[in-house]
Amino acid sequence: MKRTPVSSSNIFSIGYDEDSQILEIEFQYWVYQYFDVPMSTYEWLMNAGSHGKYFIAHIKEHFNYKKI
Repeated sequence: MKRTPVSSSNIFSIGYDEDSQILEIEFQYWVYQYFDVPMSTYEWLMNAGSHGKYFIAHIKEHFNYKKI
């Protein structure tokens, strides 16, 4: 999946596949995939003033995920 680099102290890049609704987030040492993420959540994340704060508040404990 193609990811876009972001300006964040903890998140390096973010990718999204609309067909599968998979959100992929690259951290310093790991990449995680989050499942059944609506496009609107991805859009809000990409436009957030703080990617990390949005991730913690709206994604981290709200979607199933796996480390890849």
